[in-house]
Amino acid sequence: MSMPSSHPRATSPLKLQFPQSLATYDDYAAAQRTVDFLSDHEFPVENCMIVGTDLKQLERITGRLTWNRVAIAGLVSGLWFGLFVGIVLSLFSNDAWLGVVISTMLFGAIFGLIWSLVGFGATRGQRDFSSVTQVVATKYEVLVEHKVAAQARELLAQLPGALPNPFQ
Repeated sequence: MSMPSSHPRATSPLKLQFPQSLATYDDYAAAQRTVDFLSDHEFPVENCMIVGTDLKQLERITGRLTWNRVAIAGLVSGLWFGLFVGIVLSLFSNDAWLGVVISTMLFGAIFGLIWSLVGFGATRGQRDFSSVTQVVATKYEVLVEHKVAAQARELLAQLPGALPNPFQ
């Protein structure tokens, strides 16, 4: 039987025992540059974290959905899935493997077509566009363990423009 470790990172690698804020940036690249600078100067970066805060969701509209576009997308998706299933089933078949692959592709295409059209019809025009979404942070904070915070601040003072101006 193993004993639980008393080391603070043994339970989660995403936690610091007593973190202190070193700096806050508007973009991830600046926060990453700060940690990289500390690493280049032999700072124990395992005592650092970059935390994204003030999350927002972005949605980029990629196009309008029509019955034809939905039908074609469902048909192609079902065709690919049928191909995959057909190949897997043909591994267990001794003969007529081509017939198995073609028939599963046909059934997959029909099923994909019907399923996508039924799904699109169920929305009743409430969402007739396609989009991609992403959750992003608007601020990035570099945290360091309290026992090395002073050392990190001294090192970071050597990097021009590393600390944001608090009076802006």
